Amino acid sequence: MMAAPVDVAALLTPLLLTDKFWKGTIFEAGLAVVILGLGGLYSGRRHMSILDELPTLCGRLLASAAIVAMIAALRHEEVEHVAAFMRGVALSSVLVLLGRAVTRSAVVLARKRRWVEHNALVIGTGPIAVDLARVLRRYPAYGLRFVGHVDDPPATDTGARPPVVDTIANLRRAIELTESDVVIIADHQYPEAALMETIRAAGDAGAHCDIWVVPRLWGSRSGSRLPDHIGAIPVVHIRDSALSGPRWILKRLTDIVLSSLLLLILSPILLVVALLTLLDGGPGILFHQERIGRDGKPFQVIKFRSMRPVNEAESQTNWSIAHDKRVSVFGRLIRRTSIDELPQLWNILRGDMTIVGPRPERPYFVEKFAAEYPGYAMRHRVPVGLTGLAQVSGLRGDTPISDRARFDNFYIENWSLWLDVKVVLRTIAEVFRGGGR
Repeated sequence: MMAAPVDVAALLTPLLLTDKFWKGTIFEAGLAVVILGLGGLYSGRRHMSILDELPTLCGRLLASAAIVAMIAALRHEEVEHVAAFMRGVALSSVLVLLGRAVTRSAVVLARKRRWVEHNALVIGTGPIAVDLARVLRRYPAYGLRFVGHVDDPPATDTGARPPVVDTIANLRRAIELTESDVVIIADHQYPEAALMETIRAAGDAGAHCDIWVVPRLWGSRSGSRLPDHIGAIPVVHIRDSALSGPRWILKRLTDIVLSSLLLLILSPILLVVALLTLLDGGPGILFHQERIGRDGKPFQVIKFRSMRPVNEAESQTNWSIAHDKRVSVFGRLIRRTSIDELPQLWNILRGDMTIVGPRPERPYFVEKFAAEYPGYAMRHRVPVGLTGLAQVSGLRGDTPISDRARFDNFYIENWSLWLDVKVVLRTIAEVFRGGGR
């Protein structure tokens, strides 16, 4: 919360010296903040040190400065003009480093004085969990106040263990009782899929917490750009998988821009397909069907009609029509090339869907699969998509639902704008190969 405004103030400082380069200074400030944010430099950390951040911070400031320098050189031929502008950029970069040192020191001081701290529950009662609790009690600089363990009783009595607040099945009650803001998953004997489902259910019920995990293999490096730790215990922050805040704003803006452009560019193709669909099967060009979207909310998905179901019950419960003889030759063509999905660009523009995300499914199958496959319901943490990682990985049609759920949850938990770009490029390749249903 402190770093971003201080960074912006430092990056805009050259405007106090001269207004000659105000456009370039504002552009450079915005670009630098975006690049720093993509590098995880605005994410919360338990171990805070300017020395830990310095290599990444310097590298990303240099990257933004290089981009701005190239643009300035292309727009202005005068060397002195560009040099004067870059002196301001260099000054603002130095001020960012100084500002970071000040803000980090201020946060650590506030934590040590316990002006800023969050209640933390530790899942597990093994050696790592006990050591973690000891470190949190002894060192307030991590900003966490240990309030208790959560764990199930062992199958066999292995001796003394620390007292627990509650069992894992009652995690929500433990969070509310202790007013915890942080849950740290240490060593435990609970199945991981069931544990994550319990945490998700607690969050859905209003017990929202930051989730941190102690990696099972201590020798492995954290997947984070900036590895974090509590004492000598490595911890990994499970990123917000609901795509909220700046990440969701970025994704939503991308959806609006791309869906608008594609609707405009593809309008001749949409018109031709609509006319051919009319000639192929008469009125009723568009097919509306109820699907389940983000947070389990239903919406009406729009597609070009490729066949007519007998009734609504068949539409909702018939799993696949890939080999249905009622599908015309033209219907098979638009399904195989995925052209029948193009009207869903309107769903994207409206906000019902996103370009890349888990594919939407009908209510009957959502209820069925959620009961049969652990983790399936977690797909609905984010908006459903026109295309998805599971689909471009060959998981479409009659393929295992459990595999689809794993790919969809992997996408959610590892989302990035570049991952969306990769999925879109692979989707285009699939369309040209005719890899549809």
